[in-house]
Amino acid sequence: QVQLVESGGGLVQPGGSLRLSCAASGNILTIYVMAWYRQVPGKQREWVAGTTSGGFGSYADSVKGRFTISRDNAKNTVYLQMNSLKPEDTAVYYCKANIRATMSDTSDYWGQGTQVTVSS
Repeated sequence: QVQLVESGGGLVQPGGSLRLSCAASGNILTIYVMAWYRQVPGKQREWVAGTTSGGFGSYADSVKGRFTISRDNAKNTVYLQMNSLKPEDTAVYYCKANIRATMSDTSDYWGQGTQVTVSS
């Protein structure tokens, strides 16, 4: 059984910063791509950023230059450092990880989500 648990969301003023964390636990052989998504009510979940097992990061245009994704493979954890936050960044943020749990099973797992609200 694999679990992803996010933390670090909250309320922040425009221009402020937050750091999200997502830790994977359980039966894990290998974690491949880890990524962050976000969703606002009434809209589809959108990809924000992703990182390979080697630490190569990629970003949606809307967050490029403001957000930084990183991971600690020893801790099975991915982070999202969010700077210069804007009201339009307000959303529930989810992490997703592609995990090999057994020799015959590689699947995508999702966290439960953490709310980020950017407002004055």
